[in-house]
Amino acid sequence: MNWNVAHRIAGIAAVQAHRDLAVDRSGYVPVHAALRTAGLDAMARPMPRLFGVYFSPHDEGPAVLLNSGLDVITQRHTAAHELGHHCQGDSSSYDQELDPSARWGNGSWPEEEKIAEAFAAWFLMPRPAVLGALQRIAGGRPGHPEHAYLVARALGTSYAGTVRHLARLSQLGRSQAEQWLKIPPAALKRSLTGGADVGARPHVHVVTAETHGQRLHVDVGDVLVLHLPGARFCPLPKTLASWPHSPLGTHRAVEVTDDLGSECLVNVDVPDSVRPLQLTLARESPRHGIHDVWP
Repeated sequence: MNWNVAHRIAGIAAVQAHRDLAVDRSGYVPVHAALRTAGLDAMARPMPRLFGVYFSPHDEGPAVLLNSGLDVITQRHTAAHELGHHCQGDSSSYDQELDPSARWGNGSWPEEEKIAEAFAAWFLMPRPAVLGALQRIAGGRPGHPEHAYLVARALGTSYAGTVRHLARLSQLGRSQAEQWLKIPPAALKRSLTGGADVGARPHVHVVTAETHGQRLHVDVGDVLVLHLPGARFCPLPKTLASWPHSPLGTHRAVEVTDDLGSECLVNVDVPDSVRPLQLTLARESPRHGIHDVWP
């Protein structure tokens, strides 16, 4: 089975899973909640050489074990991958190696792994959600790689995985996708912050007029940048702190603090606007322990 066939099978399976699990296909997919709805017991614990494990009903499942040491984006993808195994009725599976490029040796993955991997992409990036994010961020189609990075932020996915999916959805040409895949996310984050280095783990979220009323899924250390002339985060809640590395000025770039619990409402003062721009920050951190205590 080649990857094109795997994606065709996985795309259909993901739509069915969205329907069966009552997932809203227009926005950010809460994959951990989907595991619960699907009846899978879930736990996250440190596993140095594993992404995750799926236990089939034949092995006292269904259950999922996730690596709690993964960053939130990789852990979300792994959760969706393991859900794919469950939806396809696969046997138990151990997903090894922390470097995705090294998984399954030379890339000749077993068929069930190809489908589960493709399922993760289609489950986390439904077509309506991708098109909606593109409309808000790029006015329709991505014009530069920063657009793809911001779509990834809106959907809680990796930059590389989002670029590839945009190409599969015919929103990006194949040759252009190959060029964008060569650009490291660190360079895109510097571009979005005006040249400042954010670091490897934190993400950058851009706030524009189109962000009004939106929910941004963030983690501690993530940076929010205003791309609105004269706008300011004001008043600055304790869940946000002025980002000291910002070349944009006070209260125009802020970072998320550990005071953010589950979510909070943030106001942005915009010149010549009667009402402030409002957005909601929702904390999306890597899961630890058992899913009964996951936020």
